[in-house]
Amino acid sequence: MPSIDTLKIAVLVPCYNEEAAIASVVRNFRQVLPAASIYVYDNNSSDNTARIARDAGAIVRTEVLQGKGNVVRRMFADVEADVFVMVDGDDTYDATAAPMMINKLLDENLDMVNGKRVHQDTEAYRAGHKFGNRLLTSLVATIFGKRFDDMLSGYKVFSRRFVKSFPSLSGGFEIETELTVHALELRMPVAEMETHYGARPVGSASKLSTFRDGFKILKMIAILIKEERPLPFFSLLFGAFILAALSLAIPITITYLEIGLVPRIPSAILSVGLCLLGFLCLACGLILDTVTRGRQELKRMQYLSVRHPGS
Repeated sequence: MPSIDTLKIAVLVPCYNEEAAIASVVRNFRQVLPAASIYVYDNNSSDNTARIARDAGAIVRTEVLQGKGNVVRRMFADVEADVFVMVDGDDTYDATAAPMMINKLLDENLDMVNGKRVHQDTEAYRAGHKFGNRLLTSLVATIFGKRFDDMLSGYKVFSRRFVKSFPSLSGGFEIETELTVHALELRMPVAEMETHYGARPVGSASKLSTFRDGFKILKMIAILIKEERPLPFFSLLFGAFILAALSLAIPITITYLEIGLVPRIPSAILSVGLCLLGFLCLACGLILDTVTRGRQELKRMQYLSVRHPGS
């Protein structure tokens, strides 16, 4: 069985204006994973993040497209390793948990281990963020399956075959949702481990906006439902159009049966149009469901073509 000492491990740290925290992140992960390569991807920082990370011993690269999703896409494409540890550069995650997460991934032949945040400091995890995380995680669990309690955690360990089969599309913080749905859709073996979550160091500020990024994540969930569950998605639209059509058609039909006339011709035409739109949505759902199944099979074949580091 391969071990941490014999595998190539990459620590991936997406960063934007984290000069107050990045040196500590690099040092902590260097201490617990001395053989790992630590990559810091600077995302157009206006401070000294890149220089400080380089001085701390990290391999520093740059991604000019703004947004965490764009950085993750670049990291997954550029870096070659057997195991990937992805962590935010704000020094809020416990580096000492990384070896345990990696060992769990290897021992149980998993493809992703998610770091579930456990905290005592209310400043570390604000109530609004906590509520939003629970709401969005529950929504994804209802639609795609419950495997995680902290979907939006920025601390994750991946196998190579997860990383190299992940078709990243998002540009911002909604990347965490996309990573989760990718694992759920391919029914990958995954797990979650509790990890300590602390407050940011003095001089460091969060870039996450509860409402703005929450709406972006909701939008990503809607897109993923349309892409990965097209038949239920378009069936809902079918039902909505048919209900609207019936609400217009029933009074018109009753009036016609009573007096033998159709006095509201525009309403009748609208009802027929809504009915046609409903059946068109249902046809789209049936067609796209077949397309989605074929696409999932291709992703599954790509996923299986890469050997798991624990095998």
